[in-house]
Amino acid sequence: MTWSRGALVATILGSLWQPAWADAVVPSVRSRADERVFPRAAEVPDDATLEAGGARIGTVRHVRLNVFDPTIPAEDTALFRLANRIHVITRESTLGAQLLFQAGDRYDSRLLRESERLLRDKPYLREAQIRPVAFHDGVVDIEVVTQDTWTLKPEVRFGRTGGRNSSGFGIEEHNLFGTGARFGVISLSGVERDSKQVFYSDTNLAGSRWRLDAQHSWASDGRAGSFRVERPFYALDARWAAGLAWRDERRIDSVYDEGRVVDRFAIRERFGRVEFGVSEGLRDGWVTRWTAGVTVDERRAAPAPDSLPGSPLPRDRRLTYPWVGIEVIEDDFRETRNQDQIARTEDLELGWRMRLRLGLASGALGSDRNAVVFDTRVSKGFQPDAAHTLLASVAATGRYEDGALDETTIGAAARYHWRHSARRSTFIALGADRGVHLDLDSQLTLGGDSGLRGYPYRFRTGQGRWLLTAEERWFTDWYPFRLFNVGGAVFYDMGRVWGDNLVPLPATPSSGRRNGVLRDIGIGLRLGNSRSAVGSVIHIDVAYPIDREASMRKVQISVQAKSSF
Repeated sequence: MTWSRGALVATILGSLWQPAWADAVVPSVRSRADERVFPRAAEVPDDATLEAGGARIGTVRHVRLNVFDPTIPAEDTALFRLANRIHVITRESTLGAQLLFQAGDRYDSRLLRESERLLRDKPYLREAQIRPVAFHDGVVDIEVVTQDTWTLKPEVRFGRTGGRNSSGFGIEEHNLFGTGARFGVISLSGVERDSKQVFYSDTNLAGSRWRLDAQHSWASDGRAGSFRVERPFYALDARWAAGLAWRDERRIDSVYDEGRVVDRFAIRERFGRVEFGVSEGLRDGWVTRWTAGVTVDERRAAPAPDSLPGSPLPRDRRLTYPWVGIEVIEDDFRETRNQDQIARTEDLELGWRMRLRLGLASGALGSDRNAVVFDTRVSKGFQPDAAHTLLASVAATGRYEDGALDETTIGAAARYHWRHSARRSTFIALGADRGVHLDLDSQLTLGGDSGLRGYPYRFRTGQGRWLLTAEERWFTDWYPFRLFNVGGAVFYDMGRVWGDNLVPLPATPSSGRRNGVLRDIGIGLRLGNSRSAVGSVIHIDVAYPIDREASMRKVQISVQAKSSF
């Protein structure tokens, strides 16, 4: 979890000026984050009329709101005004690089809506709305309204889940000089290892559609470095993509049972990929993308210094394979609020999304085996009315070699939201995964870290699992210090793992019940961190394990930051 303590007080110790080169800020208007939507000007025709008449885009004007809006009395305070002055607001050029239209283009309302989604997906923006504001002589003027989040974060982290603590400190900037780039230096103390990380990411490199990600970490059990440069399919109508990625990592992995480490082994992994893709763009509401590339995937395992004598190790692999892929996307997105976030606009993808990638590894290309490598996923959303939403997906990834599946995981998941009112909903999630010939480092786990909140970290390990979660959610209008949106939940979790752990385990009083159903019940507090670039929801949960064993605590308390409610 990330404690920013308002993310303000700590930052006031930093620079108390806004650089002279920062773009001037347009006078503020009221924020949509407070559920006030900017109306369409009455004199502007509707979208269908503008499009049928062949209207052209004239002026594109940016209205850039700072982190706090002084036109709202509760935010017109000395501290918030100082925070706005310290914060470097996102540059107009950075925002313009996300837009799918420009002055002189033919007006297309779909591109306005998709540009909104692209902007809202950026962590340095809290909200985005694009609207036509004037129409004259066949020309329509556009206004792009955005509000920044707080992006300079002195990091002080503390989390607890599954009975294990994690912590960290450092500094991150998610909007470096207003360019949208991310840079950070962090020291972390986690369940598996302690590490120091430095990273840099720029999703619009030099104002282009290219992105760059680089990271290096020094850990107590090894090191890791990664690099990626790519031009993704940044929009539905994007026609080509290309990329290069590389990762090299050394670490010590642990095998768990009943929340205890029962064995450890050393891993060296190297992974690289180069790819290229083409598409005809959006056609009649559908997008088809073809990709091809080459992947190098290598893993070596060795006993850890403290591993048990004679313990099994993950199998080594060396795969070099060309691959081809296809992705089909249906253009069907809806806006909602108070579903997985609190008081923020969310973009639901309800259309079909289908992806398949097939590769062929062989000794002729340097692989240590002949295998078909596959990765596929299908998802679809259903929303018969405003009260009911169902999001479903199935996925499979692994290899086919020597006439059988190997290192393969097949899974399905469904998430159902029943909205009783703007402030209350019922949420039910069901997921199941089945492993086929999984190795030691890819076995399936279930515990406090994976949704079974009343149980220790990685409490059960095996070759298959399922988990059911039911929550009654409340979204309040309480907005303490105008920093956190508050919500709450009452929840019930039930899950099971089956299949043997691959490491010989000592006998325990629960040995005969390793594959039994586990249940818990609890209550939770949710703090929507809408002012922060992290954009996460802080979870504070108190869970009671119904099927508790004698060695377990009667109550599990977890504190962590997640991406959703």
